[in-house]
Order: sequence, then C-alpha cells, then structure tokens
Amino acid sequence: MRATLLKAFALLLVFSTPAVAQDYPSKPLRLIIPFAPGGSVDIVARLAAQKLGDRLGKQVLAENRAGAGGIIGLELAIAAPPDGHTLVLVSLAHAVNPHINKLNYDTAKVLSFAASLGNGPSVFTVHPSVPATTVKELIALAKAKPGTLHFAHAGVGSFTHTASVLFSMMAGIDTVMVPFKGGGPAMIDVLGGHSQLLMNSYLASLSHVRAGKLRALGVSDTRRSHLLPGVPTIDESGVPGYQAANWWGIAVPAGTPKPIVERLNKEINAALNSDEVKKIFDEQGAVPVPMSIAEFTKFYDDEVAKWGKVVKAANIKPE
Repeated sequence: MRATLLKAFALLLVFSTPAVAQDYPSKPLRLIIPFAPGGSVDIVARLAAQKLGDRLGKQVLAENRAGAGGIIGLELAIAAPPDGHTLVLVSLAHAVNPHINKLNYDTAKVLSFAASLGNGPSVFTVHPSVPATTVKELIALAKAKPGTLHFAHAGVGSFTHTASVLFSMMAGIDTVMVPFKGGGPAMIDVLGGHSQLLMNSYLASLSHVRAGKLRALGVSDTRRSHLLPGVPTIDESGVPGYQAANWWGIAVPAGTPKPIVERLNKEINAALNSDEVKKIFDEQGAVPVPMSIAEFTKFYDDEVAKWGKVVKAANIKPE
C-alpha cells in the first residue's frame, strides 16, 4: 500500500512540473482522424500532423478511424493515456453529436481542447436541371413546390447535413433531407440528378462547378471566396445572417498535463502562421484560425449551444 502511494505521489510530482513539457514528446505521436480518408478534413489533419511533427522533432502518425459521425475515433482517443502522445482531430460534428446521440460521457469534460486549426465554408450547389440561378430564385421555387427539392448530405449530424438544415430553416422552405454514408455518395447522387441540392466543401465542389455539372448559388460563409469570385454569399443573396462553416482543431484526453497542452497550442499556432500552411489552407477554401486554449474551449462551447438549437428546432434524430 505504501509503495503504491509513493508511486502515485511521484507521478503527481512529475506531471505537475515544467519538466514534463521539456521532456515531451518522448516517442512518436498519434493523431486520430475520426473520419474517412480524402477530402478537406483529411488534408487539413495530415498537414497539421506533418507540421507539428516537424516542430516537435517527433513523427506524428495520422490514423483514420471513421464511423458514427466521428464518435468511434473520439472514443478511441479518450481511452488513451493522457500523456500528450495521442491526439484527436475534432470538428463541428463533435459539437453536434451530443445533441443527436446518447453518449456515455460529456465531450467537453473528457477532452482538453489544445488548439484550433481553422475553418472552411461550403458551396451551395444545385443540379443544372433546377430552374434557379440565384438563392432567391431557389427559395421561391421551393416555396412554390414544398417538399419536392431534395438535399443530399453526408450523414446525420455531418456538416453538410446541419448546414443544409440551417439553410432550410432560415429560408423558411420545406426540403427533404437525404442521408448518405459520406460526402462522396451524396455528390454522386446530385450529379446524377436524383437529389437536387448539396452543401459541400470547395475541394469537392470546384471541379464540378467549373465543368458545368453543378451550379453554384452561394457560399456559406459571410465573405466571398477568391476561388469562386462571382458567387455571392448566402447571407447577401437571400438569407440574411446565414453563416455555417466546418471547423477543425486538435484535442487530447482530459487530464493531459497543462504544460503539454500549452506546448501543443504554441507549436500548432506557430505552424498555422507559416506561409506554406496558409497557402495550402487557401487552396482548400479554408482559413487558419489560431486560438489560445481558453479561446478554443469557449469556441467549442459556443458551437455546442448554437447547433443544439438547430438540432432541436429541426428535430434531427440519429439514423
């Protein structure tokens, strides 16, 4: 008993001194990406892993563990030792999930939010067969024929889903939400003309818009994008106040020593300020958004509150 207490006391001393940050990391790190490979989320996560590894002097191994809207990967991460060697990519989906799924934990309490990475809005597109060239025309069409336009999305609770629901609510239109297992299948369905509407990332949408296979009506941010300079924001073209952007950050299991979390925040923010990272984010239609630990924690809490209202108002249920 005495030996056990001495061991626990020794560990407490180690984890409560600045030395823990100086000796960190002692081995390669693992970044769990709770989503499928490909797409802007995966690109951003792997870029973060590479740049963080460069700054820490240890490799950061990215590992995709998709499933259940990001829950499977998150639960894998929170079960890991809180020593700073297991990281997890968190996104808007993790602010939505607590309102849709019965979780056995409070996400805000099982994670320490180490650093924000950035955010990226969507492009609101329609199949060319839809007789609307602006958001206002689309809204008028939907009001004239309620329940006939279908919004394809990447699954219940995904960003493409919640952004679509928010648009329909704020525009006051009745649309049908059609879930798929990922953004790829949703895109295929709209390209085939089966569903007519889609909110998706710049990365996934640009080539189809430029080829004339999709028509871009608006962007979901409050500012226009140089990638689609002629496309207005949804906010300015028919739905005042509309704004929806996916976001990404890095978290660690709760209980990770504060000096380690602070070190991660410092190194990630430094990487985000590099010209190379800014350029790659820009190519994805995304923006780096460095934050302090306190700012990112508050941001997460605010997102939980915001999307909780949307889930409740739209009565979104798990699949």
